[in-house]
Amino acid sequence: MRKSTRALLAAALVLGVATAPAFTPAFAAAPPALVSAAPAPSGPDLSAVIAGLPRADATAALVRVGGTEGTWRGSAGVHDLGTNAPADPDARFRAGSVTKVFTAATVLQLAAEGRIDLDRTARSYLPDLIPGRYGRVTVRQLLNHTHGIPAADLPGETVEEWYARRFDVHTPQELVRSATARPREFRPGTRQHYLNIGYTIAGLIVERVTGDAYAHQVERRILRPLGLRDTYFPGGSPEIAGPYNHGYQTMRLDDGTTGLRDVSAWGTTDGWAAGDIVSTTADLERFTRALFAGRVVRGPLLEEMFTLPKVADLTSGDPAAYSAGLSMKRLGGREVWGKTGGRWGYTTAIASTRDGSRTLVYSVNATDAKGQDMNRTALGLMVAAYGLPD
Repeated sequence: MRKSTRALLAAALVLGVATAPAFTPAFAAAPPALVSAAPAPSGPDLSAVIAGLPRADATAALVRVGGTEGTWRGSAGVHDLGTNAPADPDARFRAGSVTKVFTAATVLQLAAEGRIDLDRTARSYLPDLIPGRYGRVTVRQLLNHTHGIPAADLPGETVEEWYARRFDVHTPQELVRSATARPREFRPGTRQHYLNIGYTIAGLIVERVTGDAYAHQVERRILRPLGLRDTYFPGGSPEIAGPYNHGYQTMRLDDGTTGLRDVSAWGTTDGWAAGDIVSTTADLERFTRALFAGRVVRGPLLEEMFTLPKVADLTSGDPAAYSAGLSMKRLGGREVWGKTGGRWGYTTAIASTRDGSRTLVYSVNATDAKGQDMNRTALGLMVAAYGLPD
């Protein structure tokens, strides 16, 4: 882990996320709604991390900690800034790149059935879409971000420009053609660069080998068997179906000032199999427990999700931190595996020790979602649940 990340985590712990400045608009902060059973995890009090919401970095937070070491549930903040009603702990939210865990699990299930070969090239499955310059990229490399394919070229450079185009609709084929028209970033298998495009291609491979829609395959293989009734793929709809806590993003407003804009309605077709899922903390906790217990991906192929490629990160030069679907950090003296995700107004994470002794799921309605640094409230929750990085 880079020193800057370590310093940021330590600062979040020492200073306390509750010291962040209040919003300029005046409203009454809703107190945390807490439910706990069995001993709370050791370390900083989880309730203290979300106390004082809403504040500058977040308007709401929903948290679940579970496992054999104890369980804890909490919610804080507001449903929306107009009514200041308390945040709904059962609300749906955009889980962003947590979608990749579902995609990886689906591909690995198909691999277990002999319908996908992880060592086979992506082009052999999608010869009409993957050009020859990327002909050696394998399915495994798509999943562990060692493929070398650059990101798709989407219009816009600022949050304000992206907001203006929030209802644009993209097809996965369009995204792949845009990405593969550009020169490769590195020779496949020699570096790691975390991007969405590998999972967009993986979703298309799922459709090609099954003759079925990607979303329906995930529903049939994972959502229905696990009873994840509040998890779904929005498709072309920019709305969140059912109850949700509003997401807000700091940006330049129409009058030229900087403030919060409600970004709850925002299309996710640019993410698709890499980042468009909607879920709840209860559903994601159930999924996390089942995944780590070997009830989603069974047998030897589960190890793909806990195997880091032995290459360096393209940007930092650090050892690779991403496996097939998950990532790993050493926190509090042990390995913690999981996945974070961000969409505008929302940031989410699932995490667990390998043995499932401590799991963490959170959704933070972050006003700085998709920023360069991790949201302070989210950082505080990770540190409170597991401890500082080694």
